[in-house]
Amino acid sequence: MSETVVVGMSGGVDSSVTALLLKEQGYNVIGITGNYWWDGADSDIGDARRVCQILDIPFHVYDHVSEFRNQVIDPFIDEYLHGRTPNPCALCNRVSKWPSLLKAADFYGAKYVATGHYAHILKLENGRYTVKCGADVSKDQTYVLYNLTQEQLSRTLLPLGDYNKSEIRAIAEKAGLPVASKHDSQDICFFYGNDYASFIREEAPDRIPPEGNFVSESGEVLGRHKGILHYTIGQRKGLGIALGHRTFVKEIRPETNEVVLADDGDVFSDELRATAINYMGAPHFDENETYIGRIRYSHRGEPCHVTTISNDEILVKFQKPVRAVTPGQALVLYKEEYIIGGGLIGTMK
Repeated sequence: MSETVVVGMSGGVDSSVTALLLKEQGYNVIGITGNYWWDGADSDIGDARRVCQILDIPFHVYDHVSEFRNQVIDPFIDEYLHGRTPNPCALCNRVSKWPSLLKAADFYGAKYVATGHYAHILKLENGRYTVKCGADVSKDQTYVLYNLTQEQLSRTLLPLGDYNKSEIRAIAEKAGLPVASKHDSQDICFFYGNDYASFIREEAPDRIPPEGNFVSESGEVLGRHKGILHYTIGQRKGLGIALGHRTFVKEIRPETNEVVLADDGDVFSDELRATAINYMGAPHFDENETYIGRIRYSHRGEPCHVTTISNDEILVKFQKPVRAVTPGQALVLYKEEYIIGGGLIGTMK
């Protein structure tokens, strides 16, 4: 008897081909789409439904709006209001998306869940599961999967790891799927573009921080800012201040409502502390090992060493200073293209 797998269907080409490939591999496939939050969800749900009809597989929609608000939206807003820059996708995967998929899997008697991420899941010789970079380096999505638990990984299939994007679109077109040429979403799913400040202003109008001072590292007042909500570490554009030279955000101080500005060379750090550690490929970090540390999704990584302060806090020292270490973003540590573990960036030096 074939195993059953629940596929998270976003209405895009990646998850659609994921369902197609798994059906071709002999799985009993069930398509699931969560109604989370975002505008345009009806269109995506409609696309997912049409794909499942073509593939002749069951399709179900579940309402996840209230849970998503509590688990992802509220923490996202809180982080920005406290001067941090969160990565909601990494949080969502662990506390919202995977739990909801696994809940559906248990309900329908499925052993596995699957998504359209470009990555591999490995079971190492030490018995632990981890995530490894896929064949398409330009679509590597391991960074946002760093926070998955061992239980979640053990029940997950990622069939797109061996493919690149053009191959996936070709497979979809050959199969007659209507999403073959559908544009990829580049935005956070609950708002479009980069105007997170407007989103937060709409969702939490009574909590918006007031205007405050731009200051130098020595404390000199340089001008006025429009509220810490509008800034992130390393930012240069949109500051609304002219100092006669290129100026960047070095630090955000919510306790004093100040934004610290500095020259580009001053926004580099050679070490950071991270908390909320998720151990993936190993149950602990080896202080003698050299890892590759990534500090944001677009960061290619830098060799580093890790010192464990406690089970839930580490100190990371980079061989070369890295630019714009940002509290709230994820630190993800790799060895041989697979994830050893990661956590949330707290402070830097």
